[in-house]
Amino acid sequence: MNLSRVATVASKEWREMVRDRMFVLLAFLLPVLWMLVFGYGLVLDVEEIPVVVLDRDHSSLSRDYLYRFVTSRYFDFKGSLNDDGEVGVWLDSGKARAAIVIPEKFEERLLAGQPVSVQTLIDGTFPLRADITKGYVIAINGAFSGDLLADYVARTRGLSRKGADRLARPINLEVRYLYNEEVRSAWSTIPALVMFSLMLAPPLLTALGIVREKESGSIYNIYSATAGKVEYLAGKLAPYVLVSFVNAVVLWLLATLWFGVPFKGNVMLFLFSALLFVLTSTGIGLLVSIVVSTQIAALIVTMIIATLPTILFSGLIVPVSSLSPGAWAQAHFFPGMYFTNIARGTFLKGVGLDVLWPEVLALALYAAALRLVGYRLFTKRPRS
Repeated sequence: MNLSRVATVASKEWREMVRDRMFVLLAFLLPVLWMLVFGYGLVLDVEEIPVVVLDRDHSSLSRDYLYRFVTSRYFDFKGSLNDDGEVGVWLDSGKARAAIVIPEKFEERLLAGQPVSVQTLIDGTFPLRADITKGYVIAINGAFSGDLLADYVARTRGLSRKGADRLARPINLEVRYLYNEEVRSAWSTIPALVMFSLMLAPPLLTALGIVREKESGSIYNIYSATAGKVEYLAGKLAPYVLVSFVNAVVLWLLATLWFGVPFKGNVMLFLFSALLFVLTSTGIGLLVSIVVSTQIAALIVTMIIATLPTILFSGLIVPVSSLSPGAWAQAHFFPGMYFTNIARGTFLKGVGLDVLWPEVLALALYAAALRLVGYRLFTKRPRS
C-alpha cells in the first residue's frame, strides 16, 4: 500500500468535505445535539410522583402517616380530596399518578392493636413507573408500621425508644450502592449516549459523503486512477474516522464536564475502544454507500440499520441481561452492546482491560470484518 496515494485520496476527500459548510457543521454538531437532547430528555429517575390524598379519619396518626408522603422527594403532593369521586377525576386526567385513601377509625384501630387497610391507587399506564411507585409506597408504609410497633413496645415494656426500636426491628437492612453511589439515571445513560451518538453519526456521514460522489459522478475518477482499492478506501474513510474520533473526545468531555458523570477508568483505554468503535461504525457507512446510489436512500438505510438495533439491543435503556433469550442473542450480533459495556465500565466501575478485553476484542473483530467485507464488495469498475 502506497501511503502517499492514501494521503492524496484523504486530502482530496477532506477538501470535498470542508467545501460543504453545512456538511461540516452537521458532522460536528449532530453528536453533540443528540447527547444534549437525549441527555436531558432520557431521564429514568422516578421522582416527584404527583399524589393526592383522601383522609377520612382526620386524626393525628393519619396526618403523620400522610406527612411522610408529603415530605418525601419521591412524591409531589397535589392536595387533599373530599370524596371518592374526586380521586377518579384526578387519576383519569393524569394530574395525579397515585392516590392514598385513609379509612375511618384509622387511629382508633391502630391504637387498639388492630390492623388497618390503607387503599393506594396507582396509575398503571406506565408499568415500570407504577412498580417503582408501588415500591416507594411499601417502603413508607413499612417504616410507619415499624415506628408504631417500636412505640408500642417502648410503652408497654418500659424500654427506651432506641431499645424498643432494636427489638421491633431485629433485622436492620443497610443498602450500599456500588459504582453509581447517588443512583442517578444520568450517570448510567450518559455513557451509553456516547455510544448512541457514535453509532449514528459516523456511518451517516460516511455513507452520505461517499454516495454524494456517486450522485455527482466524481466517483468515476477512481476507475482510471492508479490508486488501488485498499489505498482508495483507506484514504476515503480517513477523514470520517478522524472527525468521528474528535467527536468521541468531545462527547467524553461533555459527559464528564457538562453532565458531571464521574470517570473512574483509564482514559487511554476508553479512547482506544472509541477508535475501534468509530472504525466499526464508519465501516457500516461504507457498506451502506456500496449498496445504495442516492443520499436519500443512504440516509434512510443508515438510520434504520443504526437506530433500531442501538435502541433495542445495546443496553441503552433496557439491560441486555433482562432481554428475552432471542433478543439477548441478537444483542450480541450488534457492536453497540460491546461499546456500551466499555463506556459504563470505564466511566462508573473503573475497570480495565483485564475485565473489558472481550468487548475490546469484539470491536476489533467487527472493525476488521467490516473493512474486509467492504473491500470485497467495492469494485473499481462501474456497475452496469
